[in-house]
Amino acid sequence: MDALKGYFMALQNFSVNDGDGIRTTVFFAGCPLTCEWCANPEGLTSGLKIAFYESLCIKCGACVKVCPNGVGMHFNDERERLKCNTCGACVGACQTGSRKSLVVQYDVSEILKQIERQELFYKYSGGGVTFSGGEATSQLPVLKALTDALYDCGIPMSIETCGYFQYEKVEPIFKKMDLIFVDIKHMDDYLHLMHTGVGNQKILNNIQKMRALKIPVIVRIPLIDGFNTDLENIKSTARFVKKNFDDPMIELLPYHAFGNEKYQALGIPVLNESLSAPNKVLTDKIIEAIISEGVTLVSYK
Repeated sequence: MDALKGYFMALQNFSVNDGDGIRTTVFFAGCPLTCEWCANPEGLTSGLKIAFYESLCIKCGACVKVCPNGVGMHFNDERERLKCNTCGACVGACQTGSRKSLVVQYDVSEILKQIERQELFYKYSGGGVTFSGGEATSQLPVLKALTDALYDCGIPMSIETCGYFQYEKVEPIFKKMDLIFVDIKHMDDYLHLMHTGVGNQKILNNIQKMRALKIPVIVRIPLIDGFNTDLENIKSTARFVKKNFDDPMIELLPYHAFGNEKYQALGIPVLNESLSAPNKVLTDKIIEAIISEGVTLVSYK
């Protein structure tokens, strides 16, 4: 197990938005989707990622001195990034935090040691560990090893997933979860493809199969104004959830642009700068439409 390594964006302790109680959220890097509203662009692919926050740079040159490939201070220049081998030497040398590792590599035992330090908080708050991303199922061997180890320790687990995976390979992992969050971005296959890079049929089929698990499933809808906020799509989503679960639940996640700074720091363009969240009037109508279809609206905010 110690030799099994994975790529992670972060371990976030004291999280309260991804399940019950106080939790540790483990963010895996790598995702089969390229959603235009993604707030974690560092997690779109697996592999080490170094960000450069130019506003924090004081031009001291410490990063240049330690770089084995002669990368200059202007790291977001594409020519400079092409020289980088993501060794992270510059991150250690930077005194102002202008260079940061947004994706790092850990082996399974390192993750488990970090989780072990938080067990007391899980015990007294009813919390546990949440696997997120990126997409946690994109690194199945690592996810399975962590799931098996935590299950044997009796630590409650939940998972957040985009739903795009080979179900038969993921099902044994799901059976050890206490709660599953899964996204439905849009009920229309073509629009889903245009805005996320993949169609939705595999996702919807996987969601239908989850019913047999007899584990609570919460369907999440990221609310992107003008993309999926029309009431017919919302009602169609709610009907699908109602049809496929004995205890149908939906959580709404309004769009935010908090991740846009990361795009700049990684030297990549924002996928769509025109996105926005629906206003309160429309949001209230969306909430009313979901409840009218007999689906429970939940929130972990």
